[in-house]
Amino acid sequence: MLKPLSIAVTLVLASFLATSPAMAEESPAFVARNQAMQANLEQHEQAFAAKTREQEKAQQASTYNPQVENAKHT
Repeated sequence: MLKPLSIAVTLVLASFLATSPAMAEESPAFVARNQAMQANLEQHEQAFAAKTREQEKAQQASTYNPQVENAKHT
């Protein structure tokens, strides 16, 4: 009798723990927080992409040597 009762109590507790996050996902505060986090992530990704592009341009500019290019074509 003790084993089925413990299983039932475990299932009830698990269902209560599972419903809490489900309710939180629907709350306006949770949605606003997720939107703010997503906007922040996108901003960081854009800044990182811009920095990467700048570094690539700087690297390309520093590796260009017109004398070497002229030697290749002659």
